[in-house]
Amino acid sequence: MKAIVAVTKDWGIGKDNQLLVSIPEDMKFFRTKTAGAIVIMGRKTLESFPGKKPLKNRVNIVITRDESYAPEGVVIAHDVEEAVKSAAKIREQDLLEDGSKREIFVIGGASIYEQMADLCDTIYVTKVETVCEADAYFPDLDEKEGWYIAEMSEEACHDGIFYRFVTYKKH
Repeated sequence: MKAIVAVTKDWGIGKDNQLLVSIPEDMKFFRTKTAGAIVIMGRKTLESFPGKKPLKNRVNIVITRDESYAPEGVVIAHDVEEAVKSAAKIREQDLLEDGSKREIFVIGGASIYEQMADLCDTIYVTKVETVCEADAYFPDLDEKEGWYIAEMSEEACHDGIFYRFVTYKKH
């Protein structure tokens, strides 16, 4: 399983259920990495999407404690364990057109990342060289034992905001 996230210098990821920064290349990176994948997210993350609709060209698994929550086009799980089991089952039964298995990505929000980061073997982090007021954070992988930087892109810039794509792997 993998995760994908954009973070600021202090590992902030959001405020008031919105992303802190919008960088077109980061959005493109997210779309490319997760296309055709199974994505696992919390209810608030789904509700932050345009029209509160699931992401196209992906299997969307939403974790919620609300037993009556049933938006169209998503698989509901009531805890992390159920989400992981559902993703594994879908991965085995629902192959891509080329016959390969779908990848599984954790895509947020903060509490889902917190609960699931250690279940991942790879985490794609867009590191944005700024600090914004945030109320949601990703675990600091530079300080978290067991993680190392496997790959790092050249620094890029969008509207004066510097960023780079960093791949973390678990030891």
